[in-house]
This record gives sequence, C-alpha cells and structure tokens, in this order.
Amino acid sequence: MSARDRDRETTSMETSINNSSAGQALGPNSATDTAIFGQIRGSDPGTDADLYMPVPKKPGTHNESGVETAEEAVEPAEPDINELCRDMFDKMAVFLQGELTATCEDYKLVENMNKLTSLKYMEMKDISINISRNLKDLNQKYAGLQPYLDQISQVEEQVTALEQAAYKLDTYSKKLEAKFKKLEKR
Repeated sequence: MSARDRDRETTSMETSINNSSAGQALGPNSATDTAIFGQIRGSDPGTDADLYMPVPKKPGTHNESGVETAEEAVEPAEPDINELCRDMFDKMAVFLQGELTATCEDYKLVENMNKLTSLKYMEMKDISINISRNLKDLNQKYAGLQPYLDQISQVEEQVTALEQAAYKLDTYSKKLEAKFKKLEKR
C-alpha cells in the first residue's frame, strides 16, 4: 500500500468518525475507538492514545446507510527475530569489547606503575649503597683517628692532674706566705 492510499483511507476514517450519529467524543477508552484504531500489542488502551494505529479499510466495505464500517484491529508485524538477535549480539560485542579494553588499560596502568616503582626502588638501592659505602669510609677514618683521640684523652687527664697539682701548690704557697708574714712581724 502506498502512502497516497494510506492518506485516502485515513481521511475516509476521519470522515466516517465525524459523520457518526452517536455524537460522543471518542477517546482511548471507548470501544468504537478500539474498533477504528488498532491497538499495539502489549500496550494498555486506557493509558496512551498515541499508541493506537489506524486500521486500513478495504475499499468497497459500506453498509446500507452509506457509513463505512471499521475492520478488525491488525497488529503490527513483528520485527525479524534474526535481525534483533544480530543487533543484540553486535551491541553485546561492542559492550564486551569496551569492558576488555578498559581492563587492558587498567593492566597497562598497573604495569607502568610497577615499572616506576621498580625504578624508584633501584634509585633507593643505589642511595642506600652509597650511604653504606660512606658509612664504612667514616668508620675507617674514625678508626684511623682513634690513636690520636686516645692521646688527646691522655693529655686531658694529665692536664687535669697538673691543674690539681697547681691548685695544691697554690694553696701551699699561700700558707707559706702567711707563715712568712707572721714571722716577719715578730
């Protein structure tokens, strides 16, 4: 059926609805509406008037009063199940491809992070080796300075002993001076 034929039938249906003697407003809940417009399968006729499709009329179906009668509601043709399955599988493949791509990207990111972490640990290892080497050098230098440090400690002990001896000598010399002055005064 061409688009022109459909337009003619729609116009004839509208004319028959306008010429009906019932005088009632036809809504999505009326039986006449369902008879004139086919119902889409799975829809509730009480909810969506937009889901009704016009039923094509056969030419030459007129009753005796000159008013055309409506044909039985015709359901729309079911879409091809193979095409729907193919479409579903294509979309599922795209979805799974996206999931796998995201997972691969995550693994690449983890791999890069592991490489960077490995490099950081290598740098830290080199730093710790240098610190260990420097510590050994310092320990060797300290061991080389140890005899001098021992001599410094001995000199310090001797200086302390000399200082004590100097204090004793000073105290003794003061006593001697005091005795000498006492003897001079007599």
